[in-house]
Amino acid sequence: MAVRAVDRRGWRYRGNVAVRVLAATVGAYGVASCLAMAVARLGAGGRIDAVIAGTLCAYLAVPAVAIWAFVARGPWRAWGGVVVLAALFGGLAWMIGPPAR
Repeated sequence: MAVRAVDRRGWRYRGNVAVRVLAATVGAYGVASCLAMAVARLGAGGRIDAVIAGTLCAYLAVPAVAIWAFVARGPWRAWGGVVVLAALFGGLAWMIGPPAR
């Protein structure tokens, strides 16, 4: 099977990389914040413990989303995965409702 050479000078390649970098940065921030909200609202312990647990989960989500952005088959598929995850975690946080006082 022949490997096709990639022209790294063209605008298509640079645009592809730019879209993936945006998915890896902006998208990872969105997923991490939605995940932190969902985990913090699911927290059974005290409020501080729930926020710390949510933040720690968000720290794990950021590199995972960044890796996904560059492993995905195409740049729009990368964004699709990021948007689906953010919507899933954001919807979960919204369904749980406001945190208990």
